[in-house]
Amino acid sequence: MPVKVVDASALGAIAFGEPEGEAVAAMLSDSLLVAPLLLWFELSNICLKKIGKQPDQKDRLLKAFQLAQRLPIEMTAVDYIQVINLADEKNLTTYDANYLWIGQKLGGDLVTLDLKLRKAAKKL
Repeated sequence: MPVKVVDASALGAIAFGEPEGEAVAAMLSDSLLVAPLLLWFELSNICLKKIGKQPDQKDRLLKAFQLAQRLPIEMTAVDYIQVINLADEKNLTTYDANYLWIGQKLGGDLVTLDLKLRKAAKKL
């Protein structure tokens, strides 16, 4: 089973029913999903921003967040010194470098909607 590193942009598209969600779900199917512990902090922030823009949808968005937490995603610790060095080398935030580092360490493909992060992953 292939390893896929899923970031918050990709998971958010699925969880919150964004147009790219179906394509992302297809990319993740039949894969072992992994992510850094940071994933849930980022997804909760996405949820909060969506609530700010659509306050009448708060209950639906919170339910979607709860459902996303049920997905079988293996949380993986990172080596923060290596993440900092990778972020510096690739001109990324340390948040984004977490996902990239896990992909490197596990040999998994990164699934993201973040163009800068996707570009950095392809260069590796």
